[in-house]
Amino acid sequence: MPTLLRLRAAALTVTAVLLSAVLAGCGDDGAEDQDLTQQELSWKDCPTPSDAQGGGAAPSPLPDGGEWQCATMKAPLDWDDPKGDTIGLELIRARSSGDEGARIGSLIFNFGGPGGSGVTSLPPSAEAYETLRTRYDLVSFDPRGVGRSAPVICQNDQQLDAYFQQDATPDDAAERTELLDSTKEFNDACEQNSKKMLPHVRTTDTARDLDLMRQVLGDDKLHYFGISYGTELGGVYAHLFPKKVGRAVFDAVVDPTKNGDQGSLAQAKGFQLALDNFAEDCVSKTEECPIGDSAQDVKDRIATLLKDLERRPVPGVFPRELTQTAATDGIVQALYSQELWEYLTQGLQQAYDGDGTILMLLSDSKNGRSENGEYDNSTAAHRAIGCADAKPRYDAAYVERKLPEFRAASALFGDAMAWGMIGCTDWAVAGAADHPEVSAPGSAPILVVGNTGDPATPYEGARKMVDALGKGVGVELTYRGQGHGAYSSKNKCVQDAVNGYLLDGKVPRAGTICT
Repeated sequence: MPTLLRLRAAALTVTAVLLSAVLAGCGDDGAEDQDLTQQELSWKDCPTPSDAQGGGAAPSPLPDGGEWQCATMKAPLDWDDPKGDTIGLELIRARSSGDEGARIGSLIFNFGGPGGSGVTSLPPSAEAYETLRTRYDLVSFDPRGVGRSAPVICQNDQQLDAYFQQDATPDDAAERTELLDSTKEFNDACEQNSKKMLPHVRTTDTARDLDLMRQVLGDDKLHYFGISYGTELGGVYAHLFPKKVGRAVFDAVVDPTKNGDQGSLAQAKGFQLALDNFAEDCVSKTEECPIGDSAQDVKDRIATLLKDLERRPVPGVFPRELTQTAATDGIVQALYSQELWEYLTQGLQQAYDGDGTILMLLSDSKNGRSENGEYDNSTAAHRAIGCADAKPRYDAAYVERKLPEFRAASALFGDAMAWGMIGCTDWAVAGAADHPEVSAPGSAPILVVGNTGDPATPYEGARKMVDALGKGVGVELTYRGQGHGAYSSKNKCVQDAVNGYLLDGKVPRAGTICT
């Protein structure tokens, strides 16, 4: 579902920012004389993240002082030719902290995207999952096409700076042509630089990688924690391997029944709801809201700011300026988590005074740009995986016909969401299906957690996932909260339910509500 917005679970990493290369590719070695399920992983200290993973320092020690370990698993480049060329998939793990006799196995995480590095996403979240580590090795990975796992590469840093500065909501024929040309240039660069990988990054391919990973890690069943897009990946796995599902949790659930334009429209509504909640929260506080006298005034001032920025950008992170598109991206990023609302308030205050620094930092976080101006490969991977998965291809004429519906859903985000649908136009690889297949008769119970205030994966997707998984498989739990995801909110009711299932196999009562 390639839209303007990524379904990211790692939005909180921007807090640290505000407060303060391709190393694996397609191999030529065939698997003709080896059984990849029998390979032994060589676990070592984790290196510093590659450019495609986002750079930075090696992961800090675990809360108990233990060290993270990394390894590379071989997988077929083409699952239709499992004895052919292989690629390396990067894994990270934290060994179980409990007694060996109490260990259940490995708990594999996917934090979403598609396009997010699981190797760099797990360590910052380690403290949140310490309880689960008492009985599991915590494991995450860079899916194929992402980070160190044969990354898809499209444009360079300078080109991406220009790409994210462009007007993503054209108002006339000239701006429309510019957006379409820019999109084609990006997609052509993906084909030129990553042609060999593009046909092999579908979610079904990654689901098969997961099953290989399960076997290589020595588990009879896959124990899994999927967040955001990770719920789609988990659903596809359950469909392909229902008898191999162990204890699985889906949090921040993608609606598997929607095609591309339906998913984009749902996101427009979801982020509008989150903006409404942000505005209401600001004016409901005991102190005066610094960005508006009423909730409607807050939203009206934001709309005026965005219109002004289209005509006259303000200084952002030197030498770049805060454009309308960058400001919209920054607002979107902050709406992923209620913990970021204070930064959105500060960023809007700054922007009203002609300083776009905070909103641009938020925008950079959303787009995978580091403080030193280097981009990870999440944008490229997101495009490649989404376009390989989704069959529909939307042109400018279709978008223009849909604009009234999108604007009715969100005056602020509707245009951006609608124009985001052109990302797969003229993509080099045909899309696989209208929507993912997740029916999983015979699977063990899967705990499906929906958040009523989730902007990126709206709440109704949880019920649709439960229904699509099939009778007796999906067990729905509702969190009445804000932000993208429920477990990360630290709500005790949610965490007790999830921990009880993963650690002790206690399936919550279907329809449980946490507040």
